[in-house]
Amino acid sequence: MNFKSKQLIDQLQGFCGSTTYYKIPLVKARYTEGIKCLTEQAQCHWLVTDTAVVCKSLKNKSNFIVILFKRNPKSVQERTHKEAKITYADGNGTILLEQEYENTDFPLDELRLFYTDDMLMLPNEY
Repeated sequence: MNFKSKQLIDQLQGFCGSTTYYKIPLVKARYTEGIKCLTEQAQCHWLVTDTAVVCKSLKNKSNFIVILFKRNPKSVQERTHKEAKITYADGNGTILLEQEYENTDFPLDELRLFYTDDMLMLPNEY
């Protein structure tokens, strides 16, 4: 993990609850201050949009969704030509959907987010 990624993780851990919410007009969802910080620091607006769209489509399967972004190990990347995977689960071990990405510029190797009540948030903001 490089220094910039470590700084981002430390910064995100400082968020607890949120009093300001931001809108994702495309899907009529919202996100917290911690997610706003993440999108600005990691330049990952795509991640917020993708996860919100998918979570909206999964609302009929679960009211609470855990989102796990995970970069594949180099050996898996070489074998599958997929750099990362996002797993959507219900928080009780049931996987609702998995999406694989051939390439990503996301700076972290792993990130967990929560989605409930049309709100995307960091786990420490729940």
